Amino acid sequence: MAHANQERWSKLVDAKLRNQLVTRDNYIFNNRYEGDPKAGKVKIPVRDTEVSVKDYNKATGIDPEAGTTTYLELNIDQDEAVNELIDGFDAASVPDGIVADRLDSAGYSLGLSIDKKSIEALQAASGATISATKTATTEANAYKLALEAKRVLSRIMIVSPEYLEVLMLDEHFIKRGDLSQEMVQAGVAGKIAGFNVFESNNMDYENTTRVTSKKTTTEFIAGHPNWCHRVMEWQVPVHLQDLAGSGKYIGASAVQGRKVYGIKVSKPQTLYIKRTEA
Repeated sequence: MAHANQERWSKLVDAKLRNQLVTRDNYIFNNRYEGDPKAGKVKIPVRDTEVSVKDYNKATGIDPEAGTTTYLELNIDQDEAVNELIDGFDAASVPDGIVADRLDSAGYSLGLSIDKKSIEALQAASGATISATKTATTEANAYKLALEAKRVLSRIMIVSPEYLEVLMLDEHFIKRGDLSQEMVQAGVAGKIAGFNVFESNNMDYENTTRVTSKKTTTEFIAGHPNWCHRVMEWQVPVHLQDLAGSGKYIGASAVQGRKVYGIKVSKPQTLYIKRTEA
């Protein structure tokens, strides 16, 4: 029964996590990999070119071409845990309502942390295209700047609340009410210039590569999930840990779990970043 609970509770936290994340799997990041994340490293498939399409000759057929998929190593170097004390109950007697509340909170907190680190990884990708416009976007140039991002192989856009506010004034912006229910459930805030738009409050960026560290505000990041990778796994599944015998807690237990993950941008030239600088 304990193992079944661990599996069920971990799935509940993952469901909350998926709903909480701005940086959604399959929209912002892909999660394809080979190997075991708990071992600390996995292989991620990266394809530089698409499958070629040629005219077919009924008499001679068509020559096959070798695929160009390569594999890169992804270090699972992020390690986060929850350890929420439940006082007054041993593990066997914790009410379901309290467990559900703690699981919901764990998913919410993990989502905030993973979002922040995921966006930081996109911001810090060496080789990304940075917009030459450093001033704050206005209603007059918001759409033009979005179109400039189309020059790279991007499909999604993560935007700051300030940029979204300006975008929503533009007639080209497709508002959330006009999107499919599937898009709304995925957290898409709207569409502009073919981009699915996601809003995030984690867009501040500190450039530590400069001689003098400089903090800037990123207005948007455009990218493509094919080249943005994130792999997550439970190193220790979510469980109720009885704290009897700890020498410190009496009649108490804790909801515990440990999540490991790694983030990588395999083709940074597919990222386009618009920042403002004073």
